[in-house]
Amino acid sequence: MQPIAVYDTNILFSGTGWSGTPYHCLELVRQDRVEGVTCIEILDELTEKFSTKLNFSPTQTRKRIDYLRDFLRLVTINNTLKVVSADPDDDKIIECAVIGSATHIVTGDAHLLKLRNYQNIQIITAAEFYAQFS
Repeated sequence: MQPIAVYDTNILFSGTGWSGTPYHCLELVRQDRVEGVTCIEILDELTEKFSTKLNFSPTQTRKRIDYLRDFLRLVTINNTLKVVSADPDDDKIIECAVIGSATHIVTGDAHLLKLRNYQNIQIITAAEFYAQFS
């Protein structure tokens, strides 16, 4: 069975701008070795990060988001799942994984990593994910 991964916002941010481990994790999706899943809420947060942290123009931001949408499957979440009380913004990542039938959440977020697993969805770092599937 092919792994299905949700990459959190920071993994997507790093993976589209630098050639480190997050980039290599995204390349696994582009090579059809992993299926990638995302949702509008994650892409909206990423859009904001491109604008505020990198001062990207709307055109630059749209190009990066379109690039991701070319190979990530988009699912619709209801924003009803409440799992991460310490950081409710992380709930969208988990809900996206549940709705998208993900096997993995790839993240560097301490609140998510602390869970290690949610409904049989492994929550691991980019380095762990890449080591497992490269």
